[in-house]
Amino acid sequence: MMKTKKIGVLYGGLSAEREVSLKSGAAVLQALVAQGYNAVAIDVGRDLADALKCKKIEAAFIALHGRYGEDGCVQGLLELLQIPYTGSGVLASALAMHKLYSKQAFAASGILTAPFRCYRRGETVTLTDLPFGLPLVVKPVQEGSSVGISIVKEEYQLATALELAFRYDDEILIEQHIKGQEVQVGILEDKPIGAIEIVPKNEFYDFEAKYTYGMAEHLFPARLEPALYEKAQQIGLAAHRALGCKGYSRVDLLVTSVGDCFVLEVNTLPGMTALSLLPEIAAKGAGLPFSELVAQIIESAAFSIKVH
Repeated sequence: MMKTKKIGVLYGGLSAEREVSLKSGAAVLQALVAQGYNAVAIDVGRDLADALKCKKIEAAFIALHGRYGEDGCVQGLLELLQIPYTGSGVLASALAMHKLYSKQAFAASGILTAPFRCYRRGETVTLTDLPFGLPLVVKPVQEGSSVGISIVKEEYQLATALELAFRYDDEILIEQHIKGQEVQVGILEDKPIGAIEIVPKNEFYDFEAKYTYGMAEHLFPARLEPALYEKAQQIGLAAHRALGCKGYSRVDLLVTSVGDCFVLEVNTLPGMTALSLLPEIAAKGAGLPFSELVAQIIESAAFSIKVH
């Protein structure tokens, strides 16, 4: 259906994840063109509406990451312009990007997530105010790719962690640090397609580990007993559904030694680079090579817009 339309691959953008998005978009564009789709690249700026009209775009593959792309802003614009697009809608995108509201949605659905407190810029943060002790995790409320995240093991590290997190957002989360296996579940068309385990060379799966060759080991399938593996997949699907996500996503979990699965976040526009996890899960878990995954995602966009 989509081969009759002109597709715009939206990439780049205005967020801290711009460079990663450029790589995702380039890979997606190459795959679409190789399969006979009429696709062009659009580096997203504040003139996006004009660019879409100028290039007569009829459908959009969103390869953006972070703010103004993954948070519902671009989705809302595409809705107004009646342009079908890939991935989740406005509300689900906004919820998933906002770590506080997504945690509240998970809790309402009975999904386990790390204990936390939320703070705004200007508020005083002290360890005595927290219902949990060290170590803890400090992160911006609305960033992806582990941007602005720190693990605090000693009290003296807290001030630096707060400064870093507030550099990216006016709201931050302080979470209890959960020790466990880093497991990522791929969701495609409302079904889990596998779980991969990440073993980072750094202390946690930070920006460097995510986008530098050799900085993290990917183990598929994740090293979990069969029943726990299935449990992780189902919790990933539950988190995807709790936010109202559509099309595809990647759900990040921490699985503890006693079998608890803590949901970290749902990525509504997961990376599509050579090092990205969803393409690896799709290939190894569902037998979908990258080009076929991209084609399946763009074809699903045909049903994303309801004309009123």
